[in-house]
Amino acid sequence: MQDIDLIICGGKALFMDNNNTCLDNVAVAINASSILAIGKTQDILSKYTAKKTINAKDSLIMPGFVNCHTHAAMTCFRGLADDMDLMDWLNNYIFPAEAKNVDPHLAYWGSLLACAEMIKSGTTTFCDMYIFEDETARAAKEAGLRCLIGEVLFDFSSPSCKTPDEGIAYTRRLADKWQDDPLINIIVEPHALYTCSPALLRDAKKIADEYRLIMGVHLLENQSERDQLQEKFGKSAVAFLEEIGCLNERLLAFHCVCLSADDMKLFAKYGCKVSHNPSSNMKLASGVAPVPEMLKAGINVGLGTDGCASNNTLDMIREMSTAAKLHKVARLDPTVMDAQTVVRMATINGAKALGMGHLTGSLEIGKKADIIILDLNKPHLTPIYSEYSHLVYAANGADVDTVIINGKVVMENRQLLTINEGDVMNEVRKIAVKIKKSMNM
Repeated sequence: MQDIDLIICGGKALFMDNNNTCLDNVAVAINASSILAIGKTQDILSKYTAKKTINAKDSLIMPGFVNCHTHAAMTCFRGLADDMDLMDWLNNYIFPAEAKNVDPHLAYWGSLLACAEMIKSGTTTFCDMYIFEDETARAAKEAGLRCLIGEVLFDFSSPSCKTPDEGIAYTRRLADKWQDDPLINIIVEPHALYTCSPALLRDAKKIADEYRLIMGVHLLENQSERDQLQEKFGKSAVAFLEEIGCLNERLLAFHCVCLSADDMKLFAKYGCKVSHNPSSNMKLASGVAPVPEMLKAGINVGLGTDGCASNNTLDMIREMSTAAKLHKVARLDPTVMDAQTVVRMATINGAKALGMGHLTGSLEIGKKADIIILDLNKPHLTPIYSEYSHLVYAANGADVDTVIINGKVVMENRQLLTINEGDVMNEVRKIAVKIKKSMNM
C-alpha cells in the first residue's frame, strides 16, 4: 500500500480526455499537486491509503472549469452601468469609473471576491485582463486558484501605467516576478486594436515572443468595431494582425463576434485561439459569434464569462447553458453546440486555449489535480440520463460541493477554506460606497 495525500472515491467521473471517458464508481488518487492514478474505487483503495479521503457517492467528479476571459476586479463594478451599448458603456461609464476608483486596494479585494465566486461555482483556472494585475495575482495565489493574468495595455493612461512603455515594463515585471510559479502564469494583453497603436501591438508581440507567452486581445466584439477597424487599416482587422506578425498559436482573441469566413481561415492556418463570451455579447447586444463555424474550421474555442460589469456573474455553468442555447436559437437548429461540445469548451478546450492543456482541463494521470465534485442528489438533477446534459441545461454553480486545485482542497461542503468570504464582501461593500460617490449615484 502506498501512502498518498488524497483520494476522491465513489462517484461518477467525466474525464474530458480525448475519448470523453465516463465511468461509474471511480476513485482518483492524488499526491502532492498531481493525479497519480484513476480507476475503479475498489482497485484504487487496494493500492493506496491517503491522509484524507473524500466520499463522492451520488456525486460527479470532473475537471474544474477554465474561464478563458475575465476582468476579476470588476466585481466592484457589478451592475454599475447596465443596459447600454458597448462604446457608451466603456467610454462614458466604465473608463471614467476606473479612472476615479481603481487602485491596488480595489484590485486586490475585487479580485479576491472574484476568486471566491469562481471557486464556489467550480472554476479552477481563469484568464484575466485588468489594472494592477500584480494584486490580482496576489489574490489568486492566496485563494489557491490557477490563473493566467496580464496587465491591460492602452495607448492612453490607466490608473497603473501612464504610458504604453510603462505598461510594457509592468508586464515584464510580472513575467519576471511570477516565473515558474505553480499557480500564477502571465499573458501579454493589449486591450484592443481600437485602443492600441500598431507600435504598441508590435511591442506586445515582442515581449510575448521574448518570454514565450500567450498574447490576448479583445477582437471584433461588434459590427461598429469591425467597420471602424476596416476603415482605419484599409483591410480586415485579422488581415492587419497577420501583416504585423501577430497571428500564431500563442494568440488568444476574446469575443470574435464579427469574425468572417476569411478571418476564420487565417485563424485556423496560424493556430490562433478564441474565447467565446456569450452572456457579455448578449447583454451588450454585440451579436452572436460564429462559434459553430469556428469549430468546423478547426479553431480551438474556449469559454469565458467576461467581467462582472458586463455579464454580471462568473458562473461558468450558467455560461455553458447560455452558449448552448444562444447558438441553437440564432440558427434555428437544436443540434448545434451540443452539451458535450460546450462542456469541452469549458474544460479541456479552455485549458488548451490558455496554453495549459498539458497541465489541466481533464482527469488524466500526471496532470495537475484541478478537480470539482458536484452534488447530484438534488431534485433539479433527478433523474439522470446524461451528465453532460445536466451540466449544461439543469445544473448551477451552487451544485458544486468541493473544489481541489493543484492537489489542495480549497472548498469542501460549500465552505471556502482559503478565503474568508464575509470579510471580502464587507470590504467590497465599502469600496462600492466610494464608487457611488465618485459617480454621483
